Amino acid sequence: MSKGRVLIDADACPRQALLTAQALCKELDWICLTFASYNHQIGNANHVTVDAGPQAVDMKLANETSSGDVVVTQDIGLAALILGKRAHALTPHGMVFDPERIAFHLEERNEKARYRRGGGRTKGPAARTREDDQRFAESLRFLMERGDQQ
Repeated sequence: MSKGRVLIDADACPRQALLTAQALCKELDWICLTFASYNHQIGNANHVTVDAGPQAVDMKLANETSSGDVVVTQDIGLAALILGKRAHALTPHGMVFDPERIAFHLEERNEKARYRRGGGRTKGPAARTREDDQRFAESLRFLMERGDQQ
């Protein structure tokens, strides 16, 4: 019997983060579930394919999440939903979403969107680095090992 589940928003998850999550799940005897629209082909036996509609992957993933799960996503809104279900959320860059700071992240996202709607430009994500890969692996392992003790 597995110890827990890692659910991955695979539509925007970098390949190296996906491979790292799959390897850690195998090592620690966790189930790794990936979720993506039918536009993305993911080589995973535990893959859930959904419609390509807006937010379809996020809604399916949120509905499938249970307390104690670990969810990998870059979507701050989805992370807020996940935290509300007493699950853990982290980005593919290894930033763990904290329930005490999620409101700040949501407000920051809102302000950036407002700025862009007004014609402003914001920076996109930086290129992925080895440090990102290492931080992600360490953060995911921490959440998984912590989950074993709950």
